[in-house]
Amino acid sequence: MGERPWTASADGLTLSIRLTPKGGRDAIDGVETLSDGRSVLKARVRAAPTEGEANDALVRLLAKTLDVPARAVNLTAGATARIKRVAVAGDAAMLAARLERVLEQAKK
Repeated sequence: MGERPWTASADGLTLSIRLTPKGGRDAIDGVETLSDGRSVLKARVRAAPTEGEANDALVRLLAKTLDVPARAVNLTAGATARIKRVAVAGDAAMLAARLERVLEQAKK
């Protein structure tokens, strides 16, 4: 697998995510490489992309997946776009390890 779709900082991780609304279930589906070479985390949510519902569902999904409170997950860019940037506050190494485990499960 290529580059990871997140970067660590002193206060947590910043993730690049490609969100599929109305995806049938709430899940992290792995990593995808975009045509420009960037890596993104593939996520899907059941919610429709109206009135921020899909974004709210993404925040809840990431909070549950990473075992952090929803207030620790902050959409920083891409509110109306498919590609989003999300900041997750917390211990960067621990959050990255949790993401790695989720990605291993997604491959199975």
